[in-house]
Amino acid sequence: MKEIWLYRWKKYGKYVLAIAVFAVVMVFFGDQSMINYVKRAREIHHLEEQRDSYREGIQKARHDLDVLQNTDSLERFAREQYYMHTEKEDVYLVEE
Repeated sequence: MKEIWLYRWKKYGKYVLAIAVFAVVMVFFGDQSMINYVKRAREIHHLEEQRDSYREGIQKARHDLDVLQNTDSLERFAREQYYMHTEKEDVYLVEE
């Protein structure tokens, strides 16, 4: 049995060693390593989340702009968002 392993190692050992070295280099070293790949994937995911939150903010701002351009709802918007009131009114904030 030992002779078979020695024979196989002599015949295929250099190929196994070359593949092992190649695998180590690909995983740990260089710009295209797996470690850098994982870091870039995480960064891309974070940037996509940030992009989505900015898009939601833009949609909200566009909606608010549409509301502000309509003169009928301008007073309502000012009262709800900024708690504005006339001089003779009292404003009470009720928190739930």
